Amino acid sequence: MTFVFAVAGVLIMIIGIALSIALHEVGHLVPAKLFNVRVTQYMIGFGKTLWSKQKGETEYGIKAIPLGGFVSMIGMLPPNKPGDKPSKARRQYFQTIARQAREDAAAELTEHDTGRTFISLPVWKRIIIMLGGPFMNLIIALVITAILVSSVGVATPTTKVSDVFECMTETTDAAGLKAECGTNDQPSPAWEAGLRPGDVVTEFNHQHVADWDELSSIIQRRANTETAITYLRDGEAHETRITPVRTERPVLDRFDQPITDSTGTVVTEPVGFIGMSSQVENQRQPVTAAFGVLGNQISGTFSIITVLPAKLWDTAKVLVTDAERDPTGPVSVVGVGRIAGEAAAQQDIPLADRGALLLSLLAGLNVALMVFNLVPLLPLDGGHVLGGLWEAIRRGWAKLRGKPDPGPFDIAKMFPLTIVVFSLLLIMGVLLILADILKPITLF
Repeated sequence: MTFVFAVAGVLIMIIGIALSIALHEVGHLVPAKLFNVRVTQYMIGFGKTLWSKQKGETEYGIKAIPLGGFVSMIGMLPPNKPGDKPSKARRQYFQTIARQAREDAAAELTEHDTGRTFISLPVWKRIIIMLGGPFMNLIIALVITAILVSSVGVATPTTKVSDVFECMTETTDAAGLKAECGTNDQPSPAWEAGLRPGDVVTEFNHQHVADWDELSSIIQRRANTETAITYLRDGEAHETRITPVRTERPVLDRFDQPITDSTGTVVTEPVGFIGMSSQVENQRQPVTAAFGVLGNQISGTFSIITVLPAKLWDTAKVLVTDAERDPTGPVSVVGVGRIAGEAAAQQDIPLADRGALLLSLLAGLNVALMVFNLVPLLPLDGGHVLGGLWEAIRRGWAKLRGKPDPGPFDIAKMFPLTIVVFSLLLIMGVLLILADILKPITLF
């Protein structure tokens, strides 16, 4: 049965990824057709065409390599200038490729395509078309997140006590918590104050606390200071005194990873600590809470993009060493499928929660697709948007100076960079797939 659930989880994720890619391309297709651009192809995947159907002027189909998709619009490149020939410089090879690409684009044009090319649209319309794909991924993620927060809820640390550690070692460090006391061990402040699992802390230092973040913040500020604490046990309120011990806690970065100094030593900060853990509960939220949850997820994904080269380097080192994969590091579609299978196979987790895990994983994947496609490099959508913005700036500046219109920005000139970026994306994909096969991330 476990195997069946694992396979089902993988299949569900494959279908979810395929639908996400298909809808991403719909995000490009719909505004292109609304702006009367002739769209020749709408394809899911790359490589050899497995199935296609012509409908009107557009061929819809599925290709053999399911690692993306594309929408082909006529006139994405301006024509070659009359008399323009490749130079004898080192860039001649790339100039030849660019010229050939412009010729191929021009060959698609017919006498009925006047005013229907992508390049003839105003910049703002072109930007809408290119942002349509990432926007569709955003909508998918938002809908899934809204369903999850309003039905299953958000995993939230509460002020209810999950566990109380009986003792702490003489180091008075959070890492020195112990479930049983030794001869020289001191009781943890929480245990000594009488807190037990199931108690609900309602006040700390005579301040009402509604959530764990609020309670934790006050505890950290009260190191070595006797403080009043009020808690509920079986519906009855109890008040006592507690003295948080002063401990050194690692300073975390935006990925919740310890920060180290130039010598590799973990940076710490002094905080108060009482030796108890919070019980995490799913708490249902209004649909509007999805915006905040999604906003945090988008911010985190953008942050990961900024350190992606370092994360990839760490992944490469893992492949040739005995080190473990960073669970917060990037994964390929293989890794996503594997995690989905593991999540679905967890028999100790209720079926509804496993379904929620798969939906949450799919929402996160759509956020990643959106953010990644907004990177301002060709051939990604963000690269086309950047080209359009640069064209608008260049034309506006020429108009202000009374100069002739420089015309549309020729993205074919960026082919050398496009080839480099595409090659790096290919290397990244191969690296992550190998890592997900040979050194997979295990979350369960």
